[in-house]
Amino acid sequence: MTTFITVGIILALSLLFYKITFRLFFGMVIVPEDRIGLITKKFVLFGAHKSLPDGRIVATEGEAGFQAHTLAPGLYWGLWPWQYSVDMAPFTIIPEGKIGLVLAKDGQGIPTGRILARHVACDNFQDASLFLNNGGQRGRQTGFITAGSWRINGHLFEVTLTDQLVIGENRVGIVTTLDGEPLPDGQIAGRDVQGHNNFQDFDTFLLKGGNRGLQPQVILAGSYYINPWAVQIEERYMTDVPIGNVGVVISYIGDEGADVTGVLFRHGNIVEKGYRGVWAEPLGPGKYPINNYTMKVELVPTTNLVLNWANARSESHQLDKNLSTITVRSRDGFPFNLDVSQIIHVPANEAPKVIARFGSMNNLVSQVLEPTIGNYFRNSAQDSDVITFLTSRKERQEAARSHIRTVLEEYNVNAVDTLIGDIVPPEALMKTLTDRKIAEEEQKTYQTQRMAQEQRQGMEKETAIADMQKEIVKAQQSVEIAQRTADAAVKKAEGDANSLRLSVQAESEATRLRANAESDATKLRAGAQAESTRLNAGAEAERIARTGNAEAEKILAIGKSTAEAYQLQVAAMGGDNFTRYKITEEIGRNNIKVIPEVLIGGGAGTEGPMSGLLGMKLMEMMDADKQKNQ
Repeated sequence: MTTFITVGIILALSLLFYKITFRLFFGMVIVPEDRIGLITKKFVLFGAHKSLPDGRIVATEGEAGFQAHTLAPGLYWGLWPWQYSVDMAPFTIIPEGKIGLVLAKDGQGIPTGRILARHVACDNFQDASLFLNNGGQRGRQTGFITAGSWRINGHLFEVTLTDQLVIGENRVGIVTTLDGEPLPDGQIAGRDVQGHNNFQDFDTFLLKGGNRGLQPQVILAGSYYINPWAVQIEERYMTDVPIGNVGVVISYIGDEGADVTGVLFRHGNIVEKGYRGVWAEPLGPGKYPINNYTMKVELVPTTNLVLNWANARSESHQLDKNLSTITVRSRDGFPFNLDVSQIIHVPANEAPKVIARFGSMNNLVSQVLEPTIGNYFRNSAQDSDVITFLTSRKERQEAARSHIRTVLEEYNVNAVDTLIGDIVPPEALMKTLTDRKIAEEEQKTYQTQRMAQEQRQGMEKETAIADMQKEIVKAQQSVEIAQRTADAAVKKAEGDANSLRLSVQAESEATRLRANAESDATKLRAGAQAESTRLNAGAEAERIARTGNAEAEKILAIGKSTAEAYQLQVAAMGGDNFTRYKITEEIGRNNIKVIPEVLIGGGAGTEGPMSGLLGMKLMEMMDADKQKNQ
């Protein structure tokens, strides 16, 4: 082990000896593969370029000092250590996602008014001689070096790493340049310059006359090599125009454009796209890369928009957040509150006029809608008392709709509808109305209860009638029986009359036959007597016939009248009552004794039978006296 160490030390010492020997005698310099050699010349023995010009620190003609020429990896001779010193510097490495900003320590001066040195051809700052000979300027450079390994002369250039610019999704980069021509008078941003590849080629931007300051162009989402010494980027969200809205563009830059609204619209200029002012063509729903330093986009809802004059309610658009319940005073001096909702619509083609007139939708609400609607309802309330206002709510809503529609048409706004919400009258008056309403409702309740009682009485009556139906049927049957009995009596009377008439006729015919027979038997009798007898017999027969007919007609008439009387009495009194009446009549007509004239009864106790006997004896004595008197 000791032997190997000894051999290693000897070899190292030998190499060091040869290196020193070759460095001293032959000026040998070896540059490793990951280094560059930075040369410093200590003196010049003879020649025209012995020293650097005034203000220069890097030599390009062999003058003493820092040399622009560098040594790439390899073997070099003639660089004797007493005249040259060689520093081994690492390569300049730019990682991915970074760029190298270059500061030149030597070169020509930057012109007055400029802050960055213009780019010159110098092999990405790897050829310091070419940089200086081509007029490179000292200071911060517009150019930069991207990711990679570079042989940069550290005596001339200083490299600073910075991040590559990345613009996120749905964002835009607002550009402000730090160098360039001054802004034109009256402009807040520079003119539009093309061909600089999103400000990554800043020298082209300067060559084409780009202005320093705010730029009209923006940078969209992506990764960019942008020199932050030349360009500053502010990242903002893209302008979003939601569905149901349009975006009215107000441009603060550009040339003065001609007004396209005509002479009738005198509330601001509306210009074509690209000019300064309110653009006549609004932006539809979508996302737009708008530079919100040079342009402003006012959102105008194109759907129906509801605005509430109510303390407890506000819509999501927040245009009515400063609106409150309207307090009005009636003609009779009562203050009361009412809520109002106004529905408006702004047509898309009229949106630029609304913005040109008011500047924003909030101004439209505060300058037009709020005073118009508030004052209308205050004036309307003073024309009536509170009760009339409450009861005529529908008519007042119609009148408000018509009035407000006429007013808003002058401001290029459509009034869709006006709605009156809650009306809150004074508490004392409300109590009076409530008591009145309660009394009316109680009266209705009493009427309803009375009708219910009447219906209940009717139901009970019908129930009683239904319960008496059996008796009614029985009475009807009794009436029918009485009617049938009367009819039978009439029929019997008619039969008796007919029978009597037939008997009389038969008797008359028999008498006539007997007379004829007697006449024939006694023909021999005297003619006068026969004729007299015949005449007497005929007269007697005629009398008997007439008498029979009259009797039959009398019986028939009595039967009919009796039957009709019975029918009328049954109809008037009812079957049972009529029957009782007839029985009572018969009892009265025939003097039938239902109750004894004298009722003798025994009292309680031992004297009962004796009292009865005495009573009976007394009755017998009275009867005897009566018979005697008769």
